[in-house]
Amino acid sequence: MDIYWLTCLLLLCVVEVFSKPTYKNERVHFDPELSRDPHEDNQSHQYDHEAFLGKEEATTFDQLTPEESKERLGKIVDRIDGDKDGYVTTDELKSWINRVQKRYIYENVAKVWTDYDLNKDNKISWDEYKKATYGYYLANPEEFQDATDQFSFKKMLPRDERRFKTADLDGDTAASREEFTAFLHPEEFDHMKDIVVLETLEDIDKNGDGHVDEDEYIADMFAHEVEGPEPDWVKTEREQFADFRDTNKDGKMDKEEIRHWILPQDYDHALAEARHLVYESDLNKDQLLTKEEVLENWNMFVGSQATNYGEDLTKNHDEL
Repeated sequence: MDIYWLTCLLLLCVVEVFSKPTYKNERVHFDPELSRDPHEDNQSHQYDHEAFLGKEEATTFDQLTPEESKERLGKIVDRIDGDKDGYVTTDELKSWINRVQKRYIYENVAKVWTDYDLNKDNKISWDEYKKATYGYYLANPEEFQDATDQFSFKKMLPRDERRFKTADLDGDTAASREEFTAFLHPEEFDHMKDIVVLETLEDIDKNGDGHVDEDEYIADMFAHEVEGPEPDWVKTEREQFADFRDTNKDGKMDKEEIRHWILPQDYDHALAEARHLVYESDLNKDQLLTKEEVLENWNMFVGSQATNYGEDLTKNHDEL
């Protein structure tokens, strides 16, 4: 991607981030359902299939013969067994389900990877990211005379560097694909959630006191640009702030209260599904799954409803 146009795109994003919206700004990150199908044991395993494979891949497996489904399932089990001890634990299965459900973010990273991996070493260093994203600005600061633009760049550059270092778990100043995914999508990774909270606080806390008061909370959602009463939904949000956001009733939100707001601890769908699959397939009840146990109960994991199939069988669907 041309660096100039990349910089222009960044400018548009910065303008969007720092302009006041005139509509409700959704900052809350909910965990999505694993499937739109109901979880109905003994009737259909479609929920399990979509949770374990993802919706598109589950559809593909439906076109395979039982023998082909089992063969591919065996390869998937080898990938789930992260420590290669021959057993699949509930945690390993949960991690797999989470990864499958977040496939879209990995696909997004794959699309932009070559724009940042400038030396093609299959890692993205901080210097590479800074050059690709901010290089034009750093080399041509005289072209950014507007005070708002200068402020935006000066704020975003150290903010990105801080997030990059948090995502760089091994501290080698270069991001692997997993680390770069965490950098671009921090809300999806547990070790990045403090950064999500901090960045939210910095965005909304206009008076710099380290808290978010009611007016700042509302201003992030609504710009009262014309005379007249506030919309009903704004009044409702003020009530929400007083009743539910400000849990210690001191008139403002601290970091922990912001965390509860934007990262609600909802039901852990992936863990529940992992426990369900282990319970239903663990023949010797040792709370571990062998490949043999998974393949014995293959229909719950991948299934097969094929009565006719053709061209799709020639495609390679092993890479989940």
